[in-house]
Amino acid sequence: QVQLVESGGGLVQAGGSLRLSCAASGRTLSSYAMGWFRQAPGKEREFVVAISGSGGSTKHADSVKGRFTISRDNAKNTVYLQMNSLKPEDTAVYYCARARTSATYGPYDDWGQGTQVTVSS
Repeated sequence: QVQLVESGGGLVQAGGSLRLSCAASGRTLSSYAMGWFRQAPGKEREFVVAISGSGGSTKHADSVKGRFTISRDNAKNTVYLQMNSLKPEDTAVYYCARARTSATYGPYDDWGQGTQVTVSS
């Protein structure tokens, strides 16, 4: 099992940017796809973006295409989420997760504790 710790969340105005990090310990991530998910108050957790084990393939939810970028540094065992042009509807707790394989479609087995992102209008 791998332990995932997210950081970088906070309060930002609409149109601003944040960069989230997800640091892993307990297992090397390079063989696994990694994803970011989010859960807004009163809503179900939803998929945001994922990256394959090699980093050569990504998958985005339509709502974040062109604004969010996922990347990974396998040497640091860390995954990043660069969020630009943030909107109030992006407000949520953001979770990173490790997929069972190198493919982005999951399933996802290990989850971080989440980091809060709040976008003010």
